[in-house]
Amino acid sequence: MKLVCLAAISFCFTVCAQPLLADGPADNVADNVRRIPKLGIEVKPEERTQLETRLKQLASSINELQTDQRDAVQRYLPDVEVFYWSAALNLKHQEFFRPQEVAAARNHVELGLARAEQLKAGNTPWRFETGAVIRGYRSRIDGSIQPYAVYVPKNYQSQGTKEYRCDLWYHGRGETLSETNFIAQRMRNQGAVSSTTHFMVHPYGRYSNANKFAGEIDTLEVLEHLKQDYRIDDDRIAVRGFSMGGAACWQFAVHYSDRWFAATPGAGFSETPEFLKSFQNETLNPTWYEEKLWRMYDCTDHAVNLYQCPTIAYSGEIDRQKQAADIMEEYLRREGIDMVHIIGPQTAHKIHPDSLVEIERRLSELQRTGRERYPRNIHFTTFTLKYNRMNWVQVDGLGEHWERARVDAQLQDQSLSADTLNVTDITFNFPSGDAPFDLLSPVVVTLDGQQIEAGRPKSDRSWQASFYRDQRNVWRPGPRPEAGLRKVHNLQGPIDDAFMDSFVFVAPTGQAAHSSVDTWTKSEFEHAVVHWRRHFRGTPRVMKDSEIGEAEISQHNLVLFGDPSSNAVLAKIADKLPIQWSKETITAGDRTWDASKHGLIMIFPNPLNPERYVVLNSGFTFREYDYLNNARQVPKLPDWGVVDLSVPPHSRGPGKIVDADFFGENWKLQPPHQER
Repeated sequence: MKLVCLAAISFCFTVCAQPLLADGPADNVADNVRRIPKLGIEVKPEERTQLETRLKQLASSINELQTDQRDAVQRYLPDVEVFYWSAALNLKHQEFFRPQEVAAARNHVELGLARAEQLKAGNTPWRFETGAVIRGYRSRIDGSIQPYAVYVPKNYQSQGTKEYRCDLWYHGRGETLSETNFIAQRMRNQGAVSSTTHFMVHPYGRYSNANKFAGEIDTLEVLEHLKQDYRIDDDRIAVRGFSMGGAACWQFAVHYSDRWFAATPGAGFSETPEFLKSFQNETLNPTWYEEKLWRMYDCTDHAVNLYQCPTIAYSGEIDRQKQAADIMEEYLRREGIDMVHIIGPQTAHKIHPDSLVEIERRLSELQRTGRERYPRNIHFTTFTLKYNRMNWVQVDGLGEHWERARVDAQLQDQSLSADTLNVTDITFNFPSGDAPFDLLSPVVVTLDGQQIEAGRPKSDRSWQASFYRDQRNVWRPGPRPEAGLRKVHNLQGPIDDAFMDSFVFVAPTGQAAHSSVDTWTKSEFEHAVVHWRRHFRGTPRVMKDSEIGEAEISQHNLVLFGDPSSNAVLAKIADKLPIQWSKETITAGDRTWDASKHGLIMIFPNPLNPERYVVLNSGFTFREYDYLNNARQVPKLPDWGVVDLSVPPHSRGPGKIVDADFFGENWKLQPPHQER
């Protein structure tokens, strides 16, 4: 359904944080990639001295607070630290792009010093403020302090009982959107979309990645942090955004459809190949595994999930990024869903004011009903166990990752039925008070036409039942009994998944078996550290292999650089990995490569702790060329890859990939792709 707002068309406004730069053939040349973010200005010596002096004072206050054992101090210390780290890291990495940003950083440090004194006295007055409030939280991924902005409605009372609607707003692409700039912008105003009656929350999203990977986890951590201090109505949370923020909104709408009462994506992109062809004029030549991995973030593949999430799309009539909503409309139509598409007349890359009025009107109507937690009908598709849940349906096993899995389920009076595709393990779950069944009778479950009698609901009105397919493809009640490794939720790969949870880069202290491997692994280690900061805005935990103990093994994904000769942790587990790496060869089944000329990249459950990953010789797998357009920022390698070291690392990869593949659902090697 297309709705064109008919009104005066001379007035429109933009909601992009910065001009969109990734928009033409100049950014399609892999051998000539501009740096993102660009190197900032040189700070004048006197200004640097002033800022460093106040930063040292703030650091001293933070150090003092870190030794304070009061729970409230430790809980709210990130609200102080956020002002220190934004200014200190932007100064250290030359990320002030205009002179006024230095002044903004000084102002932020003064705010941090004021909060530090308040916290020392046991006070946290910013928690009770209305209007714009800058908050900080410590990310579990890398321990960094990440900022976000919350706009607290004027009528909010901290001691009240009313729960409030909350809109998450995703910002547009901003290649100079440093932490300092983000905080300064959000302190000035809410942006083009604002509210005085409900919460508006702006995640930083770890810079300019369309809220993918660590940027995706940022939203989940922001929500968790927000709910500790504010009464947020879980049934009235919306995801919203424009431009790159519209792309973020699309992916949150399809991946977490059961969490939101509405989604309002504007412009942006919703998939990889067609957008890059139409918007970027790019000629694509993906490998077979890259094409499969597009399915992680291509929202078109997950369109049916919007059955669970009311969606209001927006586009300017003459905006090239209207393509994002148009292609989603096409894919939704294939599922029998007619998409609401509000179009700003004769509008380019902006939100037309009358369109915004219509969007807000529809959101207000949806707010009255709120999210439907336990719908009677569910239509759910996924390609990975990373995104394995929809309302009361949870997919626990797949026949094959990165192929479509689907569940179409229905509730009846005392029964439940589901038709599945590419699903081997499934759980239906209703927590306390929510089971829609009679307590006195068993629930009859029909899976793909096979009828199974499950247990009765419990006395607290909860009900849960799991099922698995046996070797004869027959559904059986209960969880799968076999032991051994299997791909499960948050332990399913690919390599990039390791960087969506807590990780440590582990540097080798020894010498690799071959100088070529030594040079390459050290170079990739340095690249991973530098680019984690540059693109995902954190300071990664870095330890030597000799420093890794039980705490690190139990708490973190270990990212090991080196080979079995140079990295002691890798040496300890090398014989337990499915790909063997000796001084002579790298061996994957019947395939072998000369170890003096090749390197190994891999993700696998850590043999020392199979509930965590171990990764070999890789940070996140997209590189500098992909920074130029957010639609390119998708996984570039599957579960393992062998690298020809005769080709140096470049803007698109760590060298020449001579072979790469996924492990099977039991984390074992598969036959070569061309033989399957």
